[in-house]
Amino acid sequence: MHYCSLLFILAFVGLLPKNCSNSSLPNIILLFADDLGFGDLGCYGHPSSKTPNLDKLAAHGLRFTDFYSTSPVCSPSRASLLTGRYQTRSGIYPGVFYPGSKGGLPLNETTIAEVLKPLGYTTAIVGKWHLGLGPNRTFLPIHQGFDHFLGVPYSHDQGPCQNLTCFPPDIKCYGKCDQGVVYLPLFLNDTIKQQPVHFPDLVAFYNKFATEFISTSLKREQPFFLYYASHHTHYPQFAGEGATGKSLRGPFGDALLEFDQTVGALMTALEVNGAQNNTFVFFTSDNGPELMRMSRGGNSGLLKCGKGTTYEGGMREPAIAHWPGKIQAGVTHELGSTLDLLPTIAGLVQAKLPKVQLDGYDMRDILFKHRKSRREVMFYYPTDPSENLGVFAVRLRKYKAHYYTRGASHSDTTPDQACHLNAFLTRHDPPLLFDLESDPSENYSLGPSHPDYKDVLQEIQARKEEFEKTMVFGESQIGMGSDPELQPCCNPQCIPKPSCCACINECL
Repeated sequence: MHYCSLLFILAFVGLLPKNCSNSSLPNIILLFADDLGFGDLGCYGHPSSKTPNLDKLAAHGLRFTDFYSTSPVCSPSRASLLTGRYQTRSGIYPGVFYPGSKGGLPLNETTIAEVLKPLGYTTAIVGKWHLGLGPNRTFLPIHQGFDHFLGVPYSHDQGPCQNLTCFPPDIKCYGKCDQGVVYLPLFLNDTIKQQPVHFPDLVAFYNKFATEFISTSLKREQPFFLYYASHHTHYPQFAGEGATGKSLRGPFGDALLEFDQTVGALMTALEVNGAQNNTFVFFTSDNGPELMRMSRGGNSGLLKCGKGTTYEGGMREPAIAHWPGKIQAGVTHELGSTLDLLPTIAGLVQAKLPKVQLDGYDMRDILFKHRKSRREVMFYYPTDPSENLGVFAVRLRKYKAHYYTRGASHSDTTPDQACHLNAFLTRHDPPLLFDLESDPSENYSLGPSHPDYKDVLQEIQARKEEFEKTMVFGESQIGMGSDPELQPCCNPQCIPKPSCCACINECL
């Protein structure tokens, strides 16, 4: 056996409790894409995306048309996904974490992994964390309920990339990415195994680790939770030999294809081990596409704007639930959110919910009975939420009211000027009101002549006030600032930093 494979197996086999077997509990795989737009998948209407495995999940599972993240950028949306709480409660604002950030997801927040651990689950995250490192790497996933972590601590553009290879044989990454910080590191648990990451081989390592985690857990008859947080399709796009040049969409399409191939590999691992009928799989994305990258930045379909904005394109995401024999194939137009995954998963396995204010709802009625959603309202926070301004927009059933609108650099270059950075913060009194069923593109604001106008705005305002009374902003973790000494370095005594932080472990 190759030394790497042995290392990876030992990394999690040694941590699995030997007396916690409960094979009656379902396995759980949570697939999280990065900067993927509502219109990027074949099953959501893109004419040239090559996503056969995700399309198959959708064909045999439940596809959502009205599913939301809680933020148009990634650190806060990832916090909400894992905790079932708006990012404002946990302090994951404004913006995102950086390599030297002092803060992170507070350890007193309860993640999905921590909900499952008391029931004997073994837990792993593969891919992108982006919820902080902090002093002594305090905030890494292994301190947040995850037994195993193979991946990167933040976005893969948060480090120099101009001389790195993104596609084989030696196609350099597009752009320069962030300068003046360390190269992107690859972690195994809390140890750096490679710096900088070699992108063409990265997903092969991820897939090997993830599939071995699945097979080993099943052989031990231990239920597992796998959180596969892909880097794809965030800028700069990358892919290995099996996907490069194989799509019709260029670099973005190749990156998306490689993610789709990962989905196929994970589903095959379930089938080979006879676990496909006892595994709940859920797929979605962290936020909308980075339209400023043009053809390299994804597509929000018919939705307005993209990443960085509180328009639909920034926070409405593709989502698919799959469980053969349990979830009937179809499409649901019911409201759902990443906030709802923690209470839903807890309900599936009869786990105890955290004793905190949760913002999610159990979605089992939608998933297994195709009934109405318990969620009627979705609140839209900007990238820099504040108690002074409150939420920027509110969706109530099919209607959406914008109290504030603003463009973003992430959504520059589109023909719609409202998406651009120079579309400055604008307060709307009365709010702009849209019917998202007849106008999902948010083109035609309803006026006082609409028969529902007055009653809907009154109810939205009441829901907004009720929600904001319960919202207690946690201390801003990102506002704690940065310290260059906290940047992860595989050779911490080297000079001059950050450029000297480069090494390749013999295993990789």
